[in-house]
Amino acid sequence: MRELALRHPRFGYRRIWALLRSEGFKVNEKRVHRLWRKEGLKVPQKQHKRGRNKDGSSDHACHRQRAQRMNHVWTFDFCFDRTADNRPLKIFSVIDEFTRLCLAICVQRHITGGEVVKILEEMMKLHGAPEHIRCDNGPEFVCRAVKRWLASSKVSGMYIAPGSPWENGYAESYHARLRDELLDREEFGTLLQATGMLEIWRQEYNDERPHGALGYKTPAAFAASCRGAGTGFAALSPCQHRDEEKLVESVAL
Repeated sequence: MRELALRHPRFGYRRIWALLRSEGFKVNEKRVHRLWRKEGLKVPQKQHKRGRNKDGSSDHACHRQRAQRMNHVWTFDFCFDRTADNRPLKIFSVIDEFTRLCLAICVQRHITGGEVVKILEEMMKLHGAPEHIRCDNGPEFVCRAVKRWLASSKVSGMYIAPGSPWENGYAESYHARLRDELLDREEFGTLLQATGMLEIWRQEYNDERPHGALGYKTPAAFAASCRGAGTGFAALSPCQHRDEEKLVESVAL
């Protein structure tokens, strides 16, 4: 409900209730109203205009602030699926924007902000700390646990504008590949099966799948070439940048 309220700040509780029902939540209007008031949600009477750049994007959009090297920018987001018994699956992925490496893929029935922090801490132990993280304004990402972790880790949080998924185009592109190549093709019988198959797909994505924006190298091979260069930097060609801009435009559409 909070996520929908962030996405649609001019919607009242009745419209949010209708959206929840359309997404399959079996909840009545009175309960939504009670929770709405408990969370202190309301439609503001006075609106403040939100400034945007000439192309309509915010300063934290992926095409405005590009990753320049490994561990410069990590991006993460959720996508969703269901097991054969119609129980929900919440899939959390962490991607290095420069190398396109999928650093982690975790699936649970529910994932909290505290669990997001634990996953990020484990990734930092394995890969080092990023300079920035890019994500949306989901409740798991704007919670106190994540903000405290950002402050203590000295990592800069780049939150995209609400309701603007194209500003996190790398994560959107990655999840489109994940859904097309695995989630839409496989039915998971159990949470354990989903965990195993998602990890197998992650390894294939990193080690075997050629990536067009990397000159058809795999993310693992591209990352190895960056490490071999000693600086962790490798410039993408202008045509690859244009391809990425087309991707951002297609996500926006």
